[in-house]
Amino acid sequence: MTAGSKLQRVAPELPVTDMDRAISWYEAALGFRTAMTMPDGDYAVVERDSVALHLFLGTDASPGACHIFTGDAEGLLNEFETRGTQILQPLEQKPWGNRDFRLLDPFGNELKFTEPRVQAA
Repeated sequence: MTAGSKLQRVAPELPVTDMDRAISWYEAALGFRTAMTMPDGDYAVVERDSVALHLFLGTDASPGACHIFTGDAEGLLNEFETRGTQILQPLEQKPWGNRDFRLLDPFGNELKFTEPRVQAA
């Protein structure tokens, strides 16, 4: 591996059918902020902390999914529920030690929020 070949960040692209509605939902329901929109309104980037989601108009695209890690899944879930966000899967402890919950955006994209757990030796 060379010095410059380290992966630094991932930015999933998720299809939406109404950009204004998508941006409004990500801001109101999940606390993201709009970082950038293209002049034609067909592409936008929403960010929260170090997570960036790229939204594109995709009327023929299948919904996507992404996995977002957090240090406080319960706190994040409580925040989202307070914002009125509908939760697809409640917070669950997984056999491999992680806890996670899932939700769908209004366009069918699945967002999974995971809190890694360190297993005792």
